[in-house]
Amino acid sequence: MGDKQFGISANMLVHYAKQIKSLVDLEVEVAIVIGGGNIYRGLQADESGIERVQGDYMGMLATCINGLALQSALEDIGVFTRLVSAIEMQAIAEPYIRRRAIRHLEKGRVVIFSAGTGSPYFTTDSAAALRANEINADVILKGTRVDGIYDSDPELNAKAVKYNRLSFAEVISKGLSIMDMTAFTLCQENNLPIIVFDINETNNLVNLMNGEAVGTLVQD
Repeated sequence: MGDKQFGISANMLVHYAKQIKSLVDLEVEVAIVIGGGNIYRGLQADESGIERVQGDYMGMLATCINGLALQSALEDIGVFTRLVSAIEMQAIAEPYIRRRAIRHLEKGRVVIFSAGTGSPYFTTDSAAALRANEINADVILKGTRVDGIYDSDPELNAKAVKYNRLSFAEVISKGLSIMDMTAFTLCQENNLPIIVFDINETNNLVNLMNGEAVGTLVQD
């Protein structure tokens, strides 16, 4: 949503599309799990009286809207994509089939996973961890507003200390909130590294692929 209060920022769409294209140009296989918080957050359900399960499904549909927008922005700059949904909606997206998704990646297409896991009570983080493990991803790149993991919120505490590298055990012992516990445990059990980085910094993705130390690496 960029600097908007809600909705989709055209500037941010272009920014994300260009960053993703920079990876495709390096022949990196890219899969994206997209959220929907700029359109609908589950927390809003408490204020509106919408029950949890219904609210979660609304959030999943919001990710499909974002997925369509990102797909359009990517294809506008010549990147081939496939929008894949965990909830069947054949008019706008492919259903999630693991082998098909992997094949798209092998053919150089960017795969955009939408609708989370398709089930309520699971976050976008959980969907990312699940899909990453299913497609045998090398790493999860978690884009945020800050440049890594800190001992406290750097947006609230100017003296917050940044970590360059952490083990899964250290994240748990220090009580650091990187992902929800379901997602984090799934990564830990399958030894899938996580890199938390600033998605708004223009060259971060390319620098990561070139082996530079960007953000915070979580790995045993």
